[in-house]
Amino acid sequence: MNSTLEAAAQVVVRGKSIVALTGAGISVESGIPPFRGKGGVWERYDPMEYATIDAFLRHPEKVWRVLLLDMIATLEKARPNDGHKGLAALEGMGYLDTVITQNVDGLHQQAGSRDVIEFHGSFAGFHCLRCETPAVIQQLDLGVLPPPCSCGGIFRPDVIMFGEMIPPAHLHRAHQIAESCDVMLVVGTSATVQPAAALPFVAKEAGAAIIEINPTATPLTNMISDIFLKGPAGDVLNRLVAAVEHIR
Repeated sequence: MNSTLEAAAQVVVRGKSIVALTGAGISVESGIPPFRGKGGVWERYDPMEYATIDAFLRHPEKVWRVLLLDMIATLEKARPNDGHKGLAALEGMGYLDTVITQNVDGLHQQAGSRDVIEFHGSFAGFHCLRCETPAVIQQLDLGVLPPPCSCGGIFRPDVIMFGEMIPPAHLHRAHQIAESCDVMLVVGTSATVQPAAALPFVAKEAGAAIIEINPTATPLTNMISDIFLKGPAGDVLNRLVAAVEHIR
């Protein structure tokens, strides 16, 4: 396995179809805690009590009051970091085609990435459970929980809760992209949560080079990663973009 920045930059410059798969690790530097692991959201909240679709339908006021308002407040303060900006820069240089993200924070789009597949949805939008009217957070009356719709229904965020399916169109397109890319950047994720976890393996089996960027080794590192760049996403992507600019 190669672990040099120069080798990764060469792979990127030679790549004809490059895709990035990102997870919670890329947004930690923006002040957004991961869901799993030490310091994660699920250490504070029981996901079975607050993050399943059944829990939401049973007690929407409780889920909004305890979990959703907290997450919305965290996301409103977050800004794209150098990891998000680095991927947007690679796209702007013509190297990166698509970002497939497990995150729900919308920071890739804020950084300038234009083609983003949001596997788990996003807090950028909400919709009424009854009439499906779309809304953004500024349109919701958060003085009443759950926020009511004029039709008598209630609003929920456009995120995938436990017990719900990934949108089939997102899943199908992500698999198509993984099968057709020749380089996949795996950034800030150990790729252990299905179905996103399968994508690096799909890409590898199709002949793609896997460049992994993570602060610590993951199950992917010694299994399928061709290049492992150790460190936080922001720092590594800053240096990778600079190396690509140097040799392009």
